[in-house]
Amino acid sequence: MNVKIENLDWMSYRELVENGQSRILIPVGAIEQHGPHMSLNPDVLIPQHLACKVAERAGGMLVAPPIAYGYKSQVKSGGGNFFPGTTCVSSHSLEEYVYDIILAFVEHGNRDFILINGHFENSMCLVEAADRVVKQARLSGKEVKVILLSYWDFISEATVGKVFPEGFSGWAVEHGGVLETSIMLKIHPELVDMSRAVDIPPAEFPPYDIFPPDPSWVPESGTLSSPSKATAEKGEWILDECIEKIATTFS
Repeated sequence: MNVKIENLDWMSYRELVENGQSRILIPVGAIEQHGPHMSLNPDVLIPQHLACKVAERAGGMLVAPPIAYGYKSQVKSGGGNFFPGTTCVSSHSLEEYVYDIILAFVEHGNRDFILINGHFENSMCLVEAADRVVKQARLSGKEVKVILLSYWDFISEATVGKVFPEGFSGWAVEHGGVLETSIMLKIHPELVDMSRAVDIPPAEFPPYDIFPPDPSWVPESGTLSSPSKATAEKGEWILDECIEKIATTFS
């Protein structure tokens, strides 16, 4: 079954959603540098891939086109906005965009949504959009449910131990590192060039933020840890666990 909404004609789509029988999965990511070895769009492609695989496995789900532009890259989680290619929007813009999209789907008959986040900085913007959607729909007599998840929260300590046998430095410095690179090597190897991967120690940051941000805090490569030990096999371990857990939890 085709699970991508954009590939359906409008009549087929109407039949699948008009009575609220389909759950709508919305991948939300960002266009953001991920080092010299990888494309700008892992934060979009990873949640989209997960959404499609979950929908295929669980049934009764459709996948919306991904929201590609995310909230501003932060120095200590995404390297900041210093790098050409990193193209971000304000919290207000992202919140309003997600809010409008979900309300449009509500008008089609949809009542049940899962936002699959692939960009850490998006989180609170999505919380606010979801909260407003539920309240607005209720005012017009529609009961809507929105689930918000970030895929990395479904990765167990056991899998982390397999992926990082020499020790895990923490999610905060995994930007452009082993985790994202391994997943991309599995789903889009043509967008990864490991010959350009920069082997660096995990970035270290002070326990505060400063504005305007200081570019000297960020490694020149843009990655916050080394991707050198990434493999497609590790990506498969991560994906298999996330797909199974998300599909089982929400089927």
